[in-house]
Amino acid sequence: MARTVKGPDARRERWKGHREARRAEFVEATIRAVARLGPDVGMDDIAAEAGVSKPVLYRHFADKSDLYLAVGQRGTEMLMDRLGPAIAEEGPIRDRIRRIVDAYLTVIEENPNLYRFVVRGSFVDRPVEKDVVYEDKQLIASNLARILGDYLRAFEMDSGGAEPWAHALVGMVQNAGDWWLDRQSMSRESLSDYLATIIWHAVDGLLRSAGVKADPERPLTPLRLVD
Repeated sequence: MARTVKGPDARRERWKGHREARRAEFVEATIRAVARLGPDVGMDDIAAEAGVSKPVLYRHFADKSDLYLAVGQRGTEMLMDRLGPAIAEEGPIRDRIRRIVDAYLTVIEENPNLYRFVVRGSFVDRPVEKDVVYEDKQLIASNLARILGDYLRAFEMDSGGAEPWAHALVGMVQNAGDWWLDRQSMSRESLSDYLATIIWHAVDGLLRSAGVKADPERPLTPLRLVD
């Protein structure tokens, strides 16, 4: 019986898969080291956490920027694992707003050092050609813009402002989250309620300016004019 000969392409694919698996392991080791030692963790600490030498670590990452980007991308996955279901779930607009805000705050509460590492960390200069934080903001804002746009169109209103609104809201929630992470002067639940209330009243004010009164605790209903 003839044997199947595995050529260079098969070996190359196996090696590629091995390298990707090792990179993923080192990213998880970095996240553990950051959680334990803080956002200013060094490459020696990361290598020790991974159980390898620094040369082995650098064999899988071109430089510190490459590792930073890989960790940032993993952070994005962790964030969207929480945010995705909150964004997709239907329901009253006030509840949807609160779920999205609370999902974001939950992620930074559970991973404070990782958040600081990616957003503020001095571990490495930000790579000029790629900004993980900016990409995260764009992704979240585009999803929020869709929700706001759908909501405004349901009331036959101009949805042209949905995109700048969404970007403004993302900036507000992130800045509030930064403050809260450092101060911890209230519970996550309280901050989520405060932010959701601010956002809802902004939406409500826009609706009322067009003569529309919407119930924040109920799903979308036909237009109702303000009395």
